[in-house]
Amino acid sequence: MTTCVALLRGVNVGRAKRIAMADLRQLIESLGNTNVRTLLNSGNVVFDTNRQSADKLSHSIETAIEARFGLSVAVVIVSAAELAAIVRTNPLPRAPEQPSRYLVAVAPREATLAKAKALLGHQWAPEAIAIGRRAAYLWCANGILESKVLKAFERATGGATTARNWATLLKLQAAAESDDE
Repeated sequence: MTTCVALLRGVNVGRAKRIAMADLRQLIESLGNTNVRTLLNSGNVVFDTNRQSADKLSHSIETAIEARFGLSVAVVIVSAAELAAIVRTNPLPRAPEQPSRYLVAVAPREATLAKAKALLGHQWAPEAIAIGRRAAYLWCANGILESKVLKAFERATGGATTARNWATLLKLQAAAESDDE
């Protein structure tokens, strides 16, 4: 069994793509996963699975969401170990002092982030960007809505990532690690 985290892009943001977390938990369980729990109301699911392929797992969840709720939702899967590595390798150590302005954009695969590497050569101060193996780290100094680096990153990656603020990422890590003890 592997503990995984499913990050659904754009769920329950505003009035679009509404999914009750109880219904989402039930759907993830119906796919053969166990110990399913959600965090917050924004499409964060922690669960145990026997499946080894993150791509196949995300595809099965996307397909099931489409069939059950009629919504097209991108799903990024990371294992508990991958999530721990994303947190541990944080390249912007001062940014978490204001976790709501510090986003971590998780990519479905490493190649997705290659499209954004050109952004590293730009001057973003007071904002900042760093790119890791499976995630990009975005310091949005003036807030998320006003962030130039976030807008540029979204354009560069074509919206293929899904972002969580630092506080949410730490909560997901704690939830995923609670099974590993």
